[in-house]
Amino acid sequence: MFLYLVLTIILVIVDQITKYLTVQNIALFEVKEVIPNFLSFTYIQNSGAAWSLLEGKMWFFYIITLIVIGFLLYYLSTEGRKNKTFGVILSVILAGTIGNFIDRILFQYVVDMIKLEFVNFPIFNVADMLLTIGVAALFFYTIYEEKNIHSSKGEY
Repeated sequence: MFLYLVLTIILVIVDQITKYLTVQNIALFEVKEVIPNFLSFTYIQNSGAAWSLLEGKMWFFYIITLIVIGFLLYYLSTEGRKNKTFGVILSVILAGTIGNFIDRILFQYVVDMIKLEFVNFPIFNVADMLLTIGVAALFFYTIYEEKNIHSSKGEY
């Protein structure tokens, strides 16, 4: 459990450093092109979720986030001890959750900055990437584990 929490803390620090550097070096709504027609940094303040859903509903985000953190910590302390892969996946999801929660508590919005220029996609941050990667990994991990359970029983 300790190593999972260390991983979570390291990932949260990376997220918060990128947000701090963004606020210090890029003006609000300014676009800094990194790779032309591919990637830019654009500082925005998002008071909602992805695509600004539920904009301004901070009480909702506080309640949901605290519930999610509670579940993640519970599963880290129980199931994470049994399976290292599952523990790492939960740590990544937890880090993303905490990273954006810190912003919502401190600022009432989330600092977003990464913009993919080649697709119409919301501007996002490191915490969002951690959540996306973690949830995708959890999805594939669950499928893999289910397949292993059923194949060991001869059901497939």
